[in-house]
Amino acid sequence: MSSFDPGAGQASIASVTDRVQPVVIGAPVTAIHYLGERAAFVGAEESVALVDPKGEISRVAVHGGGILCVAGDGDRIVSGGDDGKVASLDAKGEVTVLATDPKRRWIDNVAVHPDGAVAWSAGKTAFVKRAKGEEKSLEVRSTVGGLAFAPKGLRLAVAHYSGVTLWFPNMAAKPEFLEWAGSHLGVVFSPDNRFLVTTMHEPSLHGWRLADNRHMRMSGYPGRVRSMSWSAGGKSLATSGADTVILWPFASKDGPMGKEPAMLAPLQARVSVVACHPKQEVLAAGYSDGAILMVRLEDGAEILVRRNGTSPVAALAWNAKGTMLAFAGEDGEAGLLAL
Repeated sequence: MSSFDPGAGQASIASVTDRVQPVVIGAPVTAIHYLGERAAFVGAEESVALVDPKGEISRVAVHGGGILCVAGDGDRIVSGGDDGKVASLDAKGEVTVLATDPKRRWIDNVAVHPDGAVAWSAGKTAFVKRAKGEEKSLEVRSTVGGLAFAPKGLRLAVAHYSGVTLWFPNMAAKPEFLEWAGSHLGVVFSPDNRFLVTTMHEPSLHGWRLADNRHMRMSGYPGRVRSMSWSAGGKSLATSGADTVILWPFASKDGPMGKEPAMLAPLQARVSVVACHPKQEVLAAGYSDGAILMVRLEDGAEILVRRNGTSPVAALAWNAKGTMLAFAGEDGEAGLLAL
């Protein structure tokens, strides 16, 4: 499929648009995370909109200024703001301030670890604080572009210009440096802890196989990659940045080295955000023209969730069971889909 117009010539595409429950957030949305059965819509303002499955909205003020970054683990979302604070919001709607930067610098990135540890950055400095431990910090060579905890152990990846620093906060050993020229922004570990992938300022990804630090350059995108999501089981990495979903293979020991990616769900619009289903080989893709598709990874079969003709899709999120999909456009028009 090279174009998409559900009103003409695409009648064979299954549609669930009539099952979407509209939600009006009333402000631009930058991210969505589920807290139990409630979807937390995060915008650039100081509050988060918690939306239950019936679409009822309750707003919680989290920061004293704009929210700059957010991460979640299903039980809480952790955010950083231009008020210099790192805050946690739980499923009850309770807010806890986890840290305050002594210089009131903006908090640019946050990450959460399953054991309760939290990481954040301000300028060139990355911080880690365990649930019941002291705060530790590491200064890297340039402004931190992204943070990610390894799935096992307390190991933090700090992305920055010219590469990624891998830091064990509880060890005295010198951090490991993975070098590659360019500005590295978002960073993720593969779920099996074998690979590390960054989004770059250039329209490409860069990766390393951690066993031997072999490089993996994943290029060919027409635009910057702003969204990445691992498939259930971690065999594939879905990415935005093109007019199709680019799906890189990571099932083998070599990952995508020497392999071509799969390209799914092509439209005449740029993929702006992707979110893989937590249990099944299915993903949701949002586009720059407002369209949203669910796509089966095995054969690329598509289901229409939202028609085109609205603002770009800014955020997508599944609940932990994979029974609810939440989405939002840049203009704050959002929706919930129960499966």
